[in-house]
Amino acid sequence: MVKPTYFLPRKFTISDNYYKALKEDYQKVISEPEEHIKERYGIDVSSFYGPYKIKNPFGKASGQLSTNAKQIKADIEGGLGFSVLKTVIAEGPDQVSEMEAWKISAPRMVVEKITSKNGEEGYTVTWKGRGWEKSLKEYLEFMEEALSFCPNYPVIPSCKYHLPPLGTEYKIEEYAYTTQKIYEVWKRQRKEELVLEKDFSATLAGEDAAGQKEQVLSWLLTVPQKIKESVEDPIYLGVKLMNTTLLDEFQREIVRELLGPKSNWLADYAVCFNRLFDPQKEFDGKVGVAYGGYDLSDRNLWALEALVPEKPSRMISATGNICSGHIMLEYALRGASNGQIHTFYQVPASEYAPIEGTRIQRALHELLFNPEKGLVAGLIYIRERLNKADEPFTFVEVTELDPRKLL
Repeated sequence: MVKPTYFLPRKFTISDNYYKALKEDYQKVISEPEEHIKERYGIDVSSFYGPYKIKNPFGKASGQLSTNAKQIKADIEGGLGFSVLKTVIAEGPDQVSEMEAWKISAPRMVVEKITSKNGEEGYTVTWKGRGWEKSLKEYLEFMEEALSFCPNYPVIPSCKYHLPPLGTEYKIEEYAYTTQKIYEVWKRQRKEELVLEKDFSATLAGEDAAGQKEQVLSWLLTVPQKIKESVEDPIYLGVKLMNTTLLDEFQREIVRELLGPKSNWLADYAVCFNRLFDPQKEFDGKVGVAYGGYDLSDRNLWALEALVPEKPSRMISATGNICSGHIMLEYALRGASNGQIHTFYQVPASEYAPIEGTRIQRALHELLFNPEKGLVAGLIYIRERLNKADEPFTFVEVTELDPRKLL
């Protein structure tokens, strides 16, 4: 069990005038929240996802909620900063995939409460599915439709590639064929360089090979090179890092190795980190499933503290139990520019702001405007702690801040 340093209080105490304003805003629909926040509070909540500027740091993680165009359209209309598509499984020109076992059609999900080892109650979503269960051709059609909705909205494809045991060859033809096909679709819709996520899935932690440090580090160091060699043009590549079942300290070793100041890692950004894996838990007849909640965010935040007070040498996209502006800011204080969310978009509606709207709209409003644990309240709290009351302040400034100044 690890216990991270929380640099911020669980409930923010801010000046009365701002608290009253937030209580008022929390109760009403705000059509352009980012502009409203800038005008009323002097705060800019925009950030970055790779080469994209995003209007707020909250996006959708790859998973069951990004498997069709209707879901992506709802993300855009709901005001999210970005969406990562469901993870496709790489295949070769013959449509055969070495990672075929990850193509599982099991859409049923169960949302349940979970109490962490440190006593915090949160939520986790359980399902036994893995990656995109259909063909690469069908994924490319979905990807192109999703990219076509809004040219400035980041829609990021995600892919799982062949991961061989140490000492055996990578299926380079799968890397080359799949990456090239994704690239071709991207260039028809976007001017920017291809932004792509490589996913080391949570269930990978249950594989025997993933229990070996040398194997995990070999994958993490080798795979980005194989992907970038697959096309001639540059790729802005992110790697979604797994939470291994090895000792906690190994997570910090991964952070130092890949994101430390002397790192020569070829990936451009890291997604930190995928869900935890419980080899004993059973769900729908399958033993061994991934889970989240505060155990996940505690381990992730603790691992990222390995670099404090330095900042990561690569951009970080945070993921793992982002259920409030407070948790998002804890990740930001460790260098994260944005947050990928999956579970919070599925929790009971009672957890959201009391406004009319879609599930995405209500969740985003909760994350931004909750007067005690929302992003705006947290940014006001940090600004006042830094003796910058009423000065213009930005979310990006928090990602560059030494968090120890807030203790």
